[in-house]
Amino acid sequence: MAQKFKPAAPVKTTAATSPTATGAAKATAPAQPVQFIFDKSNYRMLIISVAVVAFGFVLMSGTTDIYSTTKIVIAPIVVLAGFALGFFAILKKPSAN
Repeated sequence: MAQKFKPAAPVKTTAATSPTATGAAKATAPAQPVQFIFDKSNYRMLIISVAVVAFGFVLMSGTTDIYSTTKIVIAPIVVLAGFALGFFAILKKPSAN
């Protein structure tokens, strides 16, 4: 049937085995500047791509004519171009400077 769970005995910590009782402070590495994944140009392209996608959706909303060339041809191309720009902005490696 079901086995009974027997908890392990608690571990006793003494002053001699405590990591803080050694008296020596841990040596910390010198502070290094934070390395971000994306560069400023990546963020700029991402913002532009969001604006292009939003503009494409505004073009899609357009007027009441549902068969206009702007709604069924140009707007989807603009939206796809915005997504492509965003994809490129994510995959672009930051400069080595």
